[in-house]
Amino acid sequence: MTEVHPDESSLSTLDTAILNGFQGGFPICESPFETAAGALRDHHIEIEGDKLLSQIQTLDDRGYLSRFGALVNAEKIGGTATLVAMHAPKDRFETIAEQVNAHREVAHNYKREHSKLNMWFVVSVADANRVSEVLSDIESETGQETYNMPKKQEFRVEAKFPLNGPLVDSEISCDAAGPSPPPRDASKLTPAERDLLVQIQDGLPLTATPYADVATAVNQPIEWVLETLTQFRETGQIRRVGVVPNHYALGYSENGMTVWNVPDDRVDEVGPAIAALPFVTHCYERPRHEPVWEYNFFAMTHGRSEAESNQRITQVRDRMADFWEVSDETWDTLFSTAILKKTGIRLSERAEAHTEWIHR
Repeated sequence: MTEVHPDESSLSTLDTAILNGFQGGFPICESPFETAAGALRDHHIEIEGDKLLSQIQTLDDRGYLSRFGALVNAEKIGGTATLVAMHAPKDRFETIAEQVNAHREVAHNYKREHSKLNMWFVVSVADANRVSEVLSDIESETGQETYNMPKKQEFRVEAKFPLNGPLVDSEISCDAAGPSPPPRDASKLTPAERDLLVQIQDGLPLTATPYADVATAVNQPIEWVLETLTQFRETGQIRRVGVVPNHYALGYSENGMTVWNVPDDRVDEVGPAIAALPFVTHCYERPRHEPVWEYNFFAMTHGRSEAESNQRITQVRDRMADFWEVSDETWDTLFSTAILKKTGIRLSERAEAHTEWIHR
């Protein structure tokens, strides 16, 4: 019998098909909802474009979506973001959280269960040299040491959350529906490209003509917008276009950051193997900070119940054991217990710093 989670119970079969089918691969073309509806019909989901738009609008209104549109890969745009951990004593935790969060460079901050490092935040800057300055300021203000854990290798960033029901194993891709522009130089942005990225960073308008509306907003022809967004997707500056679920609203409330002390000579094998597990949303190699922090491999899992979360963590452990001798002393799970700050990456500043101005 299929388990039905409480937060899924109010979703219709059509809702589930949309959420499963379009977490990526939404078409970049003039009439995207008509094209997407056609793709659903190819999977025996009968719907027209106007109904699909209405249904996505309703999902958004009900809080099931974080947004609709493109997921921008800020790292490919320019600048850098790094994960930082620190210990905040219990009696000063709230004060330290306020001091850390007061830095505009801090985009996300979470309280996590760990005996040594219980505060984890992301620093995002346009200039990589700024990271050390920000961390120095935080240490001076809080009196606590910070542990910088920049990404050494990325194996997976794919925060998708499938639901029981139609298309649970059949994500739709309409990538071929749009234009086929020539490759572009991704090392710099033109001013127009920068404006486009900033315009879409919080999502596309939920209208019948989202790309035409964006074209009007940035004062460019729609053909240029479609071609440029397609190029961004090809260069990886856009990871994907689709519906971005609010995973908490879908019942994915259990958030476990598993950390592992993987032998250095096995990381290149372990990374792709763990990244291939469909429920792993983020997977990286990061530096150790011994003796405080002995782990060099991070794999994020999400579950809709404590039992499901624990089951998935066990699956990660079992897959790890195919490559090296795993013991209880070589890994841990840090559960998130509070969101202390979540403002998103300041894409506009990072894009601005990597825009190539042409002087005439």
